[in-house]
Amino acid sequence: MTEVWGLTGGIATGKSTVSAWLRAAGIPVIDADIIARQVVAPKTPGLQQIAQTFGTDFVTEAGLDRKKLGQWVFTQPAELKKLEAITTPLIQAQIRRELAAAKAQQVPVVMIDAPTFFEVGYLIHLVDHVMVVATDVPTQKQRLMARDGLSAADAQARMDRQWPLAKKIAQATVVIDNGGTIAQTRQQVVKWLDANKFGNSNHLKRGEQ
Repeated sequence: MTEVWGLTGGIATGKSTVSAWLRAAGIPVIDADIIARQVVAPKTPGLQQIAQTFGTDFVTEAGLDRKKLGQWVFTQPAELKKLEAITTPLIQAQIRRELAAAKAQQVPVVMIDAPTFFEVGYLIHLVDHVMVVATDVPTQKQRLMARDGLSAADAQARMDRQWPLAKKIAQATVVIDNGGTIAQTRQQVVKWLDANKFGNSNHLKRGEQ
């Protein structure tokens, strides 16, 4: 029987780093961000629907102009809802397909990695447990400002688009505290892997990425 875990966090809390470690340990990871890009790739029905709904100005020869569309929907909730009405069913269907494939292979555990795991609603019904990668809010804000070159106000605005970390932590089975050093965070992941006998944590114990 396959155990299904959700992996999430807040923006700039280090979820992607933890996800990479889990992959390196041999844990199958279904990445919602990657799927979100795949469903609007060139020549897909998703991209055609976006062009029909928003106009061809948002589509280039290389595919979707994500930055331009993002700026358009960021300040217009009604437009964002239109976009999500197109992409969410496509993303959900692909996640379900990949989850079914993992279960068919009878892997011990599979992770669904999604930054907006709780926010989208449907993912919580697909998993047995949830792992949240968290840090304290001031550290999160500082890291986001440094990573993306944002002002304090812009960083806060992006954080406010997601559930507060405290709310995510309250629903987590396991919390990985990424408020300290990278080695301390890695140690928590190793402990979780070993306690559950998931994957191979040896290279993580040696400090390899």
